[in-house]
Amino acid sequence: MEVIMRTAILFMAFFITGMANAGGENESSINSGTKVYFLSPTDGETVTNSVVVRFGLSGMGVAPAGVAKENTGHHHLLIDLETLPDMTKPIPSDKNHRHFGGGQTEVVLELTPGEHHLQLLLGDYAHTPHNPPVVSKRIKILVK
Repeated sequence: MEVIMRTAILFMAFFITGMANAGGENESSINSGTKVYFLSPTDGETVTNSVVVRFGLSGMGVAPAGVAKENTGHHHLLIDLETLPDMTKPIPSDKNHRHFGGGQTEVVLELTPGEHHLQLLLGDYAHTPHNPPVVSKRIKILVK
């Protein structure tokens, strides 16, 4: 009986530890002061092509996609989206979801003339948003 009890206790300890770590690295290791933001352009700014977009990050580090290092991520630029992508799945990759998996912190965009909305979303090594998500304010720019 004692062997069964010890085995049950060990099993429960491993199970509980495994459940605590089951969410992956992108869960709850994020400092509540972590921020992702635009260095340029600024909200409401009128710009011309080629648009230089510079990303800022505080409270975490930048690491390339595929590198599972705690408290890091890489930038994703969301262009002209009405809603954020599903925060439980990898961020799509298309003309509206731009990936910077090499750890880049800026890009030069060619945008059509008119109003555009930009937002940054930090993804983990597998392009999945952190939990809680690290997302910037959505800014509006006018391209002449």
